[in-house]
Amino acid sequence: MTIHLEPQRIGVIPFDTRSNDIAVLFVTSQTRGRWILPKGKPSPKENHINTCKREAFQEAGVSGIVIETFPITAVITKQTSDGIKETPVTYYPMLVSEQVAEWPQKSKRQRHWALLRDAPKVAYKEDLLRVTQQFETLAPWIIEIAELHKD
Repeated sequence: MTIHLEPQRIGVIPFDTRSNDIAVLFVTSQTRGRWILPKGKPSPKENHINTCKREAFQEAGVSGIVIETFPITAVITKQTSDGIKETPVTYYPMLVSEQVAEWPQKSKRQRHWALLRDAPKVAYKEDLLRVTQQFETLAPWIIEIAELHKD
């Protein structure tokens, strides 16, 4: 079996809080309709935060505050006809402040809010489960930062 190493991608974990509950926004993948988190390639000269904001809006129709202090990197695998593709993806939490009804990839993707505790039932593959588990471990600190931005 051939393993292809792909260039790094930048992803975003769109979330919102209510009391101590956290909800995460998933989108469907374009080809198989599986629940994933928005991610993509940075444009030339684009920093990670701007990539997060662009991908979140294009894929999920949301905008908000990217929390730079808690990036989570995981290797995401994908089976293709050429073998397995492995891609490192660095995800940044993003407190969603706006969700629009129309967005660039609306015709290609669906979106779904899920409570963080239900993420294992929604997220596709172990790759994303590791990301959401690490996000959950960091949740007390992420909530603390999010609350500063909600006031």
